[in-house]
Amino acid sequence: MSGPLDEVARRAGEWLRGVGPMHEIVISSRIRLARNVRGYHFLSKADTAMRAELAEALANAMRRATLLKDMLHVDVEHLDELDRQFLVERHLISRQLAEGTGARRVAFDVSEAASIMINEEDHLRIQVMRSGLQISAAWEQINAIDDALEEHLDYEFHPQYGYLTACPTNVGTGIRVSVMLHLPALRLTNELEKVGQAARDMKLAVRGLHGEGTEALGDFFQISNQITLGRGEAEIIDDLGTAVIPKIVEYELAAREALLKGRLQALDDKVWRAMGMLKAARLISSSEAMQYLSHVRMGLHIGRLSTIDLQTLNELFLQIQPAHLQKLHGERLSGEQRSIERAAVIRARLNAN
Repeated sequence: MSGPLDEVARRAGEWLRGVGPMHEIVISSRIRLARNVRGYHFLSKADTAMRAELAEALANAMRRATLLKDMLHVDVEHLDELDRQFLVERHLISRQLAEGTGARRVAFDVSEAASIMINEEDHLRIQVMRSGLQISAAWEQINAIDDALEEHLDYEFHPQYGYLTACPTNVGTGIRVSVMLHLPALRLTNELEKVGQAARDMKLAVRGLHGEGTEALGDFFQISNQITLGRGEAEIIDDLGTAVIPKIVEYELAAREALLKGRLQALDDKVWRAMGMLKAARLISSSEAMQYLSHVRMGLHIGRLSTIDLQTLNELFLQIQPAHLQKLHGERLSGEQRSIERAAVIRARLNAN
């Protein structure tokens, strides 16, 4: 089994480096922009021929933009299911693009910090991801990409309503700011629901590891804005970057401190039991592995473990996903074979530290 994505599978993206402000809790910061091009129907009204014409026009515009000339272009329509799932696990495309029909593509740079989806819900979905809490840096990069594309494309823009999008919640700036957080202590202290409710009260969306409709595997949560109309990009970015996310990080740190002071033996048992299982297991599911890795990651940050580095852990969270396992192994695997291979990959990485 080989293909254009094999080399991508063997490296880690920029957002997995485990650096940047608050990186012990903030895995990554992501900004997406929704854009549509004048002269073409929204995708819900576009026929097969228009979708194909649009995909080609947008890909050509990207290739003409100097800032984007080195991006790798992938024809998602003609990928097999495994490669599409691989790109979802990599956070390079959405589940909607993977499961869609007709002409659709993605382009991304070698660092995987920037990617552009063609024919998802909107004509264009531009994305930038950074490690840690770096929303402002992500905004600077995505704004430059947006400007570079606009030199070659005529966006649908209304003087009163702003950028016009397929979904009304994206009308206006078309921006979605999302931060991925690791919150194991808040779950262990039963404080997670309070944080989630507070976020929802502030009109923020709380989702799982791979976005809308997915579970919070390994205690990973994505928190993002839901409203774009009537609010500027700077206001949305400032709300999340300086108010909401730092406060949630503060709650998680306080929960970790409470566990250290009041439940140290139980905490150590959870952390070391997880490490023992990961180092010894011969067969392990993705959900079980994610939960154990979550506990080990917390143990590393609170000083109860020192035998593993953060980047190794971050990479393991990705490499144990079903499509990644099969890409790295070089052939398709059954469910049981994946559980065996997953356990072997984890043992090899942990015992090498």
